[in-house]
Amino acid sequence: MEFCFHIFFSFGIIEIGEKMKHLSQNVRVAIEKDNPAIVRIEDKCIKCGQCARICNAMMSVNNYYDLEKTNDNAVCVHCGQCLKVCPQDAIVGRDDYQQLQKLMKDKNKIFVVSTAPSVRVGLGDEFGFAKGEFVQGKMVALLRALGFNYVLDVNFGADLTICEEAAEFVERLKNNKNLPHFTSCCPAWVRFVEYFYPNHLANLSTCKSPIAMQSAMIKSYFAQAMKIDSGKIVNVAVTPCVAKKAEIKRAELSGTDFVITTAELAKWAKERKIDISKLEDDNFDSLMGKASAAGTIFGNTGGVCEAVLRTAYHNLTGQDSANLQLNLNFVRDYDGFRDAEIVLGDRKIKVCICFGLANARRLMEMIDGGQHFDLVEVMACPGGCIGGAGQPKHLGEEAEYEKERIKSLYKRDKKLKSSAAHTNRDIQKLYKTFLKAPNSELAEKYLHTKFYDRSDEVGGGV
Repeated sequence: MEFCFHIFFSFGIIEIGEKMKHLSQNVRVAIEKDNPAIVRIEDKCIKCGQCARICNAMMSVNNYYDLEKTNDNAVCVHCGQCLKVCPQDAIVGRDDYQQLQKLMKDKNKIFVVSTAPSVRVGLGDEFGFAKGEFVQGKMVALLRALGFNYVLDVNFGADLTICEEAAEFVERLKNNKNLPHFTSCCPAWVRFVEYFYPNHLANLSTCKSPIAMQSAMIKSYFAQAMKIDSGKIVNVAVTPCVAKKAEIKRAELSGTDFVITTAELAKWAKERKIDISKLEDDNFDSLMGKASAAGTIFGNTGGVCEAVLRTAYHNLTGQDSANLQLNLNFVRDYDGFRDAEIVLGDRKIKVCICFGLANARRLMEMIDGGQHFDLVEVMACPGGCIGGAGQPKHLGEEAEYEKERIKSLYKRDKKLKSSAAHTNRDIQKLYKTFLKAPNSELAEKYLHTKFYDRSDEVGGGV
């Protein structure tokens, strides 16, 4: 066994004992070399402690486990917020686009790409557009220029998620079972529950994330409709989120072959000398390329909650969600923790929305203390997915960009005629011709998942 004597004069830390592969958690967050989401570039790290501070204050992960108790194995929810505050770019997202680019030389493969809602309000940052500018048409044109055979919209998958989750939520309400109902589309939040609150796994919606649902339909419904051998499909998702790179490694969520972040997409375009500002706007392919406004606002904090309520209202009352008489003003906010009581049909329900897993920890303590909620939305990143670590980085100005992205998606929400997921005619067709109904046996097979108790991996906490 190897022993060493460490002295860190600049931090006032002295460690004597067995040699560890990670530095003290007081110095920086521990990152494994095989972390699927983020990478540390060792010779750039100045050990400033910013990564540890953000993981403590915003995510409450680094300060809620002890490396000694995990046998020096890092605990990570893969949110990547540490990279957003690193002044030296010593922590970066793991790039996968080079591997994909090489694979795209194979003419026997069919390359299908789907883009998350937040990408279209983040990509423009790298090409001189205004903060939060909606560049959907340019984004689609770029993806075609890069060689993708089909360009689809993850907002379609978001609409599908809403239909499944609204049905699941209403069923839980009627039976007063597994409440509060937790949204489950944020992989960092899901991992957080698995690590620290496995007693609440049954509260998580069993719905797969929009990307995972989209992937399941691409390899089945889309392939059948387009008469494509699903085995030839290379399925790619472009996301604002580095945690999605970890999510697709879960066996129960397989189907996505590559996740490319917004920042990666911009880097790829620049390497190919493509300036999106000079491209003519293009449109998504028709099948799985059309979505409602509800799918669009998924990128914002509160967006999932609002989208679910629009369809849940219809499921409970039979009325069009345009008649929704709910006070949802609290939903559209940048506050990291907000809750309210609202009227849904003939009953009052308590709703809570938060971002930042430290806020989620506060929420869980409230729930465990006896406070009741019916519907809970949690996003790890500030402002929701629009603030994901896969978006272009703006050190010290992140909040300004995030707020403009939120405004941009809500502006788009107002423009779309279809305001609720269940009114999307392409979603209706999917259920009629393939899935039969929300939460049907086929829907359960393709669109729902399970979760695991991982509390042993955090060594029981600290």
